[in-house]
Amino acid sequence: MTGIIASRAGLTFNDFLVHLAPLAAVLVVVLLVPCRVMFRKSFAYDDDRAAEIMALEEREAIRDPRLMVQGLIVLALVVAGFVLHPVLHYEPSIVALLGAGLLVAVSEVETNDVLAEVEWPTLAFFAGLFIMIGGLIDTGVVSEVSRWLANLIGGNSLGGSLTLLGGSAVLSGVVDNIPYVATMAPITSDLVRDMGGTGHHVLWWALALGADLGGNATAIGASANVVVLGIAERNRQPIPFWQFTKYGLTVTAVTVTISLAYVWLRYFALA
Repeated sequence: MTGIIASRAGLTFNDFLVHLAPLAAVLVVVLLVPCRVMFRKSFAYDDDRAAEIMALEEREAIRDPRLMVQGLIVLALVVAGFVLHPVLHYEPSIVALLGAGLLVAVSEVETNDVLAEVEWPTLAFFAGLFIMIGGLIDTGVVSEVSRWLANLIGGNSLGGSLTLLGGSAVLSGVVDNIPYVATMAPITSDLVRDMGGTGHHVLWWALALGADLGGNATAIGASANVVVLGIAERNRQPIPFWQFTKYGLTVTAVTVTISLAYVWLRYFALA
């Protein structure tokens, strides 16, 4: 999702760190309180479960130390590639794919085993959505929405930013945030251009925050949610849609509210 925004706005991995890392730190601390309340029953102490955990040998979880070291080295190289984007000029997607290819090449893992772990249904799902989005762009639907939003927002950066953040949070809970951002990126680009802004314009950060945090609201709001629910199902720990939504809406409401305040403070009140 952030890769789409970075590509459209000309932003780098480092830009996201500078603009969003302070907010992320605040959100992690603040979320400790509602999580402690929502999952209070899970924090109850159980002697038997505690004894089982203490009896575990953590080294037994590492079945292939050599592969672990190789994976950590490749991961470090991939992160370095993200950070060095202004120098290397490689897109994050290319860096990630190169890292995956390098790990397959240097490890002894069979390619078939790796491909078996790929979430092919999820990839096919997103491929179909992106094809539909491309059709909306080519037929002019996106440009019409862009003009409508431009007339609505006008030159009001503050109102436009807060509206885009809040609206993106709501819509990303219903539509997966990746295709949503793919649809909104060209619209946001037009709005930023009309306001005479650059890639670091506040509208891009409003879109990123709203879509990212809004995706936490429901099980279908983000691809990560879909993957986690699939893993839980395979491990016989299914998470019902409405149970996820009950907790997700609470988390989304808290984080989006804080993000609205953050955008106002950083880009307007203290600018």
